[in-house]
Amino acid sequence: MRTAVAVLTEYTPCIELDLCGRRWHLERAASLEALWETMGDDEFGEDERLPYWTELWPSSIVLARWLFANRASIAGKRCLDMGCGLGLTALVGSWLGARVVAMDYEPLALRFASRNAAHNNVPEPLWAVMDWRCPAVRAGACEVVWGGDIMYERRFVEPVLTFLEHALAPGGVAWVAEPDRAVYAHFRTQLESRGWQSARLVSEQTEALYEQPVPVTVNLWELRR
Repeated sequence: MRTAVAVLTEYTPCIELDLCGRRWHLERAASLEALWETMGDDEFGEDERLPYWTELWPSSIVLARWLFANRASIAGKRCLDMGCGLGLTALVGSWLGARVVAMDYEPLALRFASRNAAHNNVPEPLWAVMDWRCPAVRAGACEVVWGGDIMYERRFVEPVLTFLEHALAPGGVAWVAEPDRAVYAHFRTQLESRGWQSARLVSEQTEALYEQPVPVTVNLWELRR
C-alpha cells in the first residue's frame, strides 16, 4: 500500500497529499458531518443531496494514480470526469494535458474544485453543473470518461450506464474506480446485458483520508463497447 495522504484524526480545511510526483492542496468547505447538519428538510428528498463531495475518497486516489500512469492515453483527448467533487482527478487529468470537462451535481463542489485549480497552478477544466440523467454534452463527445466512487446506490446504475452510452465516443473508454461495493456486481450485469465489455485493471488496498482499522480495497474497471 502506497501512502499518499497523511492520515487524519480530525477535520482539516485543506487536504495535503503527495501524489503523481507532486504535492496537491485541496481546499474544502467543511466536514461532511458539518455540511450535513446545515441541510434543510427540502434537500432530503428523492435525490438525497448529501455532501459526499467535500471528502476525498480512496477511489479518487487510485484513479489519479491510473491517470498519471496512463498520461499518454489522455493527453490532448476530450475527457469527462463524472462527479468530480473537490476536483482531484479532473485536476490531475488537466495537468497531464487532457481536455477535461468536470461535472458535478452540486454547484458548491465546483466552486471549490475551481479554487483548487488555482491553488495547484493547474489549467482550469471546464466545470459543469450536470445531472447525469440530463446530459449537457453532445452524443459521443468524450473519448475518455472517468469516475471515482460514483456507484454507491443501486438506483444509480441505470442512469450512469445510460449517460456513458450517450457521452462516450465510438471506440472510447471509461475508467470507473469503486471500493468493492456489492452494487457494482449489479452494474456489471447490466453492462453485459447492454453489450459492454468490462475488465478489472487494478485491485489495490489503499488509504482512507481518516484513520480506520482496515485498508480500503479499490477496484479500477475499464469499460468499452
